Amino acid sequence: MEKKSFYLYSLGCAKNTVDSNVLAQILIRNGFKFEINPQKARFMIVNTCGFIKPARDEAVESLNELDKIRKPGQYLLAVGCMAEKFREEIQQRSPGVDGILGTRSLRNIMRLIQSLDGSLTVSAPSDIPENVVAPQGPSAYLKIADGCSRNCAFCAIPLIKGKWQSRSVDDILRDARALEKSGTREIILVAQDSTAYGIDRGEKDALPGLIEKIMDAAPTVPWIRILYAYPGIVSDRLIDLMAENERLLPYLDIPLQHADPDVLKRMNRPADVEWVYRTVAKMRERVPGIAIRSTFISGFPGETEAQHQTLYNFIEELKFDRVGIFPYYQEEGTPSAAMPDDVPPEVKQARIDRIMAMQKRVSRKINRSFIGETLDVLIEGQDRGLYFGRSYRDAPEIDGYVFAEGTCGIGDIIPVKIQSALDYDLTGKVI
Repeated sequence: MEKKSFYLYSLGCAKNTVDSNVLAQILIRNGFKFEINPQKARFMIVNTCGFIKPARDEAVESLNELDKIRKPGQYLLAVGCMAEKFREEIQQRSPGVDGILGTRSLRNIMRLIQSLDGSLTVSAPSDIPENVVAPQGPSAYLKIADGCSRNCAFCAIPLIKGKWQSRSVDDILRDARALEKSGTREIILVAQDSTAYGIDRGEKDALPGLIEKIMDAAPTVPWIRILYAYPGIVSDRLIDLMAENERLLPYLDIPLQHADPDVLKRMNRPADVEWVYRTVAKMRERVPGIAIRSTFISGFPGETEAQHQTLYNFIEELKFDRVGIFPYYQEEGTPSAAMPDDVPPEVKQARIDRIMAMQKRVSRKINRSFIGETLDVLIEGQDRGLYFGRSYRDAPEIDGYVFAEGTCGIGDIIPVKIQSALDYDLTGKVI
């Protein structure tokens, strides 16, 4: 095993993927070699997610699995969100971990490694790469901000990541140019709330202007996608930009969390449900074919059957292209932790199952409407004779695929005529 080698396993959201990319850049800059096989790496690193208990359980399981297979001379490191807020839990549940580094200190990875092996040198601060991007095949995530200042009652992100902080325009454009140079076909803008970009600097509705600058800085990148828009601040300017420029994909993820005003107020979330109806109607009118995704929470403390029904009716009526729904988990330190978790787990799951059964029918009907249509597809791979990729309707890892017969190359954006529809995926033929 090489002395300067590492294995890196990334858990959690796209923002964690970006952080893992930064870690990898720092290590490679310091002469480390990435190993795909953890047993061949001297330093085994797990970038943890601490958002909810199942994510922490997954992180602990991953750490313990690596601990079981490691050989003498290998080091096991836990970094990231869980390591930031739940250090003691890691120490108790994964006692084999040799070092812990929180998400706000990831750039100190070499100092942690040097503390385990004093013969290794540490980069000077000026040598640490600044790129905050993460390749995902022909696509790449570009982080435009970090942290969060929203203080939703159920969410531990502000406790883990700290307050909202927008990256500078110059740094973002530098990264966009680097991605263009590397051949990236799709730039995916990520933050806890992309529509809040610039708000910490006193700027209002700064995201559309940033997107226009990115388009100018990287003119040959054909697709730009936005993830995570906050309810209430999706501006007319952003909608118009999406309608007017085909490079800004007609796709928007707006995590709404619920539809009952009383539940939303307890969540400390925007409770103007009529805004959602108006804005969704406006987007669909101005941007025909726009794909709208949302996520929701089942079983927030005090959620009654009537309030669950309100959520069910809301999702059924608005017919979102994509829906994710998750059970409420009580998180230490959040405002809702003081509320009694009075919805039994089996009730939460039954409500989820009911909504997702309905959403599956909605998704199938929407997908069938594309039969006979032609969609541009970004090809990401090949499996059993079929190419697979994503259309504008599909974000990486969370949405569906388009499977295509024909001849094409990885990274190509090609027209596919849709021939059949599954619940969440489409199949067709390359034109």
